Amino acid sequence: MTPSGKIKLQGFNNLTKSLSFCIYDICYTRTPEQKAEYIEYIDEQYNADRLTEILTEVCDIIGANVLNVARQDYEPQGASVTILVSEEPLKDSLMVDTSEKPGPLQPDSVVAHLDKSHICVHTYPESHPDNGICTFRADIEVSTCGVISPLKALNYLIHKLESDIVTIDYRVRGFTRDVHGIKHYIDHDIHSIQNFMSDDIRDLYQMVDVNVYQENIFHTKMMLNDFDLNQYLFGTTTQGMSEEEISTITDNLFREMREIFYARNLPEMPFSQGLV
Repeated sequence: MTPSGKIKLQGFNNLTKSLSFCIYDICYTRTPEQKAEYIEYIDEQYNADRLTEILTEVCDIIGANVLNVARQDYEPQGASVTILVSEEPLKDSLMVDTSEKPGPLQPDSVVAHLDKSHICVHTYPESHPDNGICTFRADIEVSTCGVISPLKALNYLIHKLESDIVTIDYRVRGFTRDVHGIKHYIDHDIHSIQNFMSDDIRDLYQMVDVNVYQENIFHTKMMLNDFDLNQYLFGTTTQGMSEEEISTITDNLFREMREIFYARNLPEMPFSQGLV
């Protein structure tokens, strides 16, 4: 150990830290025309150019240099972006904060030491063939080698993508050696991904953890607490709808959201009657 309490490594920090998560946006469309308009809208909102801008901001937050950007929009919909990043030399190791606390919402003075790293995103707009439910999913992965966790970019991404449901996985892989040859399989404290989130995010979502501490595997899934049906209707509102139609739409949306949250198909029942 050094006087500062830090572990003195034999060489470069070889630990690989991977943050991957799915974000879901759920919507109801009343007509086939509205469904087509929603898919077109979401496809434009999350096209390759905008996703590149978002991931470039992530690079700034974690202190990475962009080496290469590969991006592609797809027909009929969807997009992919992959950014290769390299390390940025540490100006002062004391600037690297590895504590278990929320990261920034915008780029700040956080600096990272990265190599053989990448950031990527893929989008998947899709719709239910019968009941008007549309679901947009984006898969994002931030994988780094070095002294800092990509969890520092988590708050920015959740705020930027404004999702109804989020499932997050974080894992530290491999090992690094200290100057005595001892292997270290993780270099920072972590008890829950939730501890890296800001208070406003924790207030907005209900969350469940599934962690395997001995394997340095952490999983958190999130779903919005509040439900306002008008926020889930695309191209229409509840005005003029019958109570029966409102109840049916609400049940279908609740079922869709909870099936995604629990990752299993659920039986037919009136979800609008308060199932949590």
